[in-house]
Amino acid sequence: MRRLAAAPVALIATALLLAGCSGDAEPEATPSPTQEAPTVPEPSADDVAALDDVTLEGEAGAPPTVTFDQPFDVSAAVARVVDEGTGDALELGQELQVNYVVLSGEDGSQLASTWELGSPERLSFTDQALVPALIEALTDQQVGTRLLFAAPGTEGQAATETTQEIPASPATVIAMEVVEATFPRAEGEPVEPPAGLPTVELGENGEPSIEIPADAEKPTELVVQPLIKGDGAVVEAGQNVRIHYTGVLWDGTEFDSSWGRQPLEAVIGAGQLIEGWDEGVVGQTVGSQVLLVVPPEKGYGAEGSGTIPGDATLVFVVDILEATAPVGS
Repeated sequence: MRRLAAAPVALIATALLLAGCSGDAEPEATPSPTQEAPTVPEPSADDVAALDDVTLEGEAGAPPTVTFDQPFDVSAAVARVVDEGTGDALELGQELQVNYVVLSGEDGSQLASTWELGSPERLSFTDQALVPALIEALTDQQVGTRLLFAAPGTEGQAATETTQEIPASPATVIAMEVVEATFPRAEGEPVEPPAGLPTVELGENGEPSIEIPADAEKPTELVVQPLIKGDGAVVEAGQNVRIHYTGVLWDGTEFDSSWGRQPLEAVIGAGQLIEGWDEGVVGQTVGSQVLLVVPPEKGYGAEGSGTIPGDATLVFVVDILEATAPVGS
């Protein structure tokens, strides 16, 4: 649960980011990592026609050959499916493993390729992470789908007293292949919690629902109870973590959840999150699911935050998906 804005998510290319999102901005503190998505322009008929003229050839699973006239440009992001997959169905909220090649619309030169890197890249299939054109193209598709995506170029921006110069970039053409789709969730050995705590039921995709028993006593101290014990490394203070979570008030009212969105990314144990999270997540293992019952003094205190009232006891179920050292450490 953040006190600051959500950290930026690394995607396959900057062309896939929602227009206007910036990793440098720090919006006002919010009880939820959700940020209002900026308006993204709809592709025009000319944009659709331009992408229709791009060809993708080659065998599935291998680097494709992409051909188009240069210079290539579009006014808005546009996508189309070239080959439908035959694997498992894609669902919103999944993490997709995708192979891709990014080509410059200016001269057709290759800008990036996961095939050359030797491994696919993770892509969140959520409206936080993808432009509407890609969401629409991937909807009702299956693993193995191959598609083309084009994004417009960007104008340069001169340096100011507070920002560096941003050079102009050409339009890009991206050929993508979905090689795997999974719901990010805790994986490990189930742990039987003691009686008297809130109870948790998991959906097929791992999403938790939390019930507060009528006879449960509201704790006055932080409760940290593993529900699934992961076999990953122990989480250390100062690491970047990726976490799925659901949070409810003590009366059972849900006030926030990352499920159906991107997992939360933040630095743990550094004051970016409420104290109950910093204390409760550090020392757990990656892959674990943990029940946190957070008293007001380790949550949002007497003031509350947003829809969270003052002096609220909060109940979270957190799935610890990843913990890595900060960049540059």
